[in-house]
Amino acid sequence: MTTFHLTVVTPDGCAFDGQAERIVCRAIDGDIAILARHGDYCTALGMGEAHIVDADGQRRRAACMGGLLSVLDGEVRLVATTWEWAEEIDQARAEASKKRAEEILAQKNLAQRDYELAQARLKRALVRTSIH
Repeated sequence: MTTFHLTVVTPDGCAFDGQAERIVCRAIDGDIAILARHGDYCTALGMGEAHIVDADGQRRRAACMGGLLSVLDGEVRLVATTWEWAEEIDQARAEASKKRAEEILAQKNLAQRDYELAQARLKRALVRTSIH
């Protein structure tokens, strides 16, 4: 399979830098897959599962929350607000965060801002708990 150079960076540093066969992630308008020889492209990222198939054919899953993906002259760069490899996700912590968000959302007379923050927290927790 043909590969391309992929770099995944976050505010915490570089999460991946190497050759890949494929990257799949959630853009703001749906899931996308990038393969070698993809045309130039740029999109904002949403929240969801991402996975990379590296040059050895190994598939690695991650939770990706927001950011930007660009393809320029065959180079693929993903700048993520949050990128967590599946093996690094603390499932118990994600479940606890999900429960807290659901408890907040169940409250009556919740301020709009609190509601929106709890919704965002719940979405992040759901993405994390879905990655194994």
